[in-house]
Amino acid sequence: MEIGFLGLGIMGKAMSMNLLKNGFKVTVWNRTLSKCNELLAHGASVGQTPAEVGKGYIDMSTVDPETSCKISEAIMSKGGQFLEAPVSGSKQPAETGQLVILAAGEKALYDAAVPAFDILGKKSFFLGEVGNGAKMKLVVNMIMGSMMNAFSEGLVLADRSGLNPNDLLDVLDLGAIANPMFKGKGPAMLQNNYSPAFPLKHQQKDMRLALALGDENAVPMPVAAAANEAFKKARSMRLGDLDFSAVSETLKDLKHST
Repeated sequence: MEIGFLGLGIMGKAMSMNLLKNGFKVTVWNRTLSKCNELLAHGASVGQTPAEVGKGYIDMSTVDPETSCKISEAIMSKGGQFLEAPVSGSKQPAETGQLVILAAGEKALYDAAVPAFDILGKKSFFLGEVGNGAKMKLVVNMIMGSMMNAFSEGLVLADRSGLNPNDLLDVLDLGAIANPMFKGKGPAMLQNNYSPAFPLKHQQKDMRLALALGDENAVPMPVAAAANEAFKKARSMRLGDLDFSAVSETLKDLKHST
């Protein structure tokens, strides 16, 4: 099976490498062509323009539903097929093929892409018409961003109250709200390690888009709105290129720069 991949950032590079390791023929393109070199060394081909990479277009980025619909219209007007397929997961799940793929659009293209999705993710969903994948991703990331803010407040509150935050991590992991995000992010956060798996500026963008979706559907979202303000504050502190868990720094009396 031949797969093309446009964009080799944190996620695109990891997903392309997984496909190559599993025997797929992969053609890649990136605005900075030098970023293709590592994948070229692992057997990928390099397209000189996006048009060389393929006619069936699967968009795995996170955009608002309206933008996804506009992209679909543009692709289909030229005789192509379109599928939106944003993913739930960040750098490590991308590297290990444990993403959750939220697809919508052309069912035939989804069916053709399932073998690749099975390599990239632990589960893929077909959610119907274009826009539904984008909506699902925004809802998921809105919940994730709100949870990260509550988690950050808890870690700082435990520390300021004279508790050992590591004990808090153990208690959380044994209780009803145990989850992979707390377990995976917590130890690094206690070390002030915010190496980006999912940059904070992208999380804030998704919060903003989710709030807009809430406005469109008359859904009050006070928790998400407060979380968005915290991410905006973090961006004003020049933390946007760090991991989204760096939002915890907004609660500390420290000065930071990226």
